[in-house]
Amino acid sequence: MINIIAWLILGLLAGALAKAIYPGDQGGGIVSTIILGIIGACIGGTLFTLLRTGTLQFTAATLSIPGLLVAILGAVIAIYLWTLFQRSSRA
Repeated sequence: MINIIAWLILGLLAGALAKAIYPGDQGGGIVSTIILGIIGACIGGTLFTLLRTGTLQFTAATLSIPGLLVAILGAVIAIYLWTLFQRSSRA
């Protein structure tokens, strides 16, 4: 139960900060912000592990200051990829 609460807090913080950093209006409510942050934690954690060890492992950031920074970076990447996907599906 504690892990779920930690994931929700990390997701909310990372998603909200990534939306504040990324230019433009992303829309969405609190649930989409939490989901964005959790996806960002997975993307950021996996990329951080890849850069640190050279192996591709699915890992996620933890609820800590470095984990939050990695999750924010991953969430910004997720927003960028989502906008690319939406732009290509409209054309």
